[in-house]
Amino acid sequence: QVQLVESGGGLVQPGGSLRLSCAASEYIYIMCWYRQAPGKQRELVACKSTSVITTYADSVKGRFIISRDNIKNTVYLQMSSLKPEDTAVYYCNAVKNSVQYWGQGTQVTVSS
Repeated sequence: QVQLVESGGGLVQPGGSLRLSCAASEYIYIMCWYRQAPGKQRELVACKSTSVITTYADSVKGRFIISRDNIKNTVYLQMSSLKPEDTAVYYCNAVKNSVQYWGQGTQVTVSS
């Protein structure tokens, strides 16, 4: 059973920055961030492998950066130039042996 522990959400003004962290209990090849806004479906934000594979949703390209600390089994999401439409619960995601695991979610609110 993979455990994912997230941290780093909060309230930030438009144009501000936040960094999310997600620590996994074991090695995971690809880790991702998803988000879910009220009344909307959960959507992929970004994924990164332990090597070079990286992908971003078009809506966050150029503003968000996903990175990994492979020694700590941790994935980060550096979010900059935040917009009110980035407001959502952000979830860490990992897949191991075809089973999906999710973090508990962390709220990000972008508002003045």
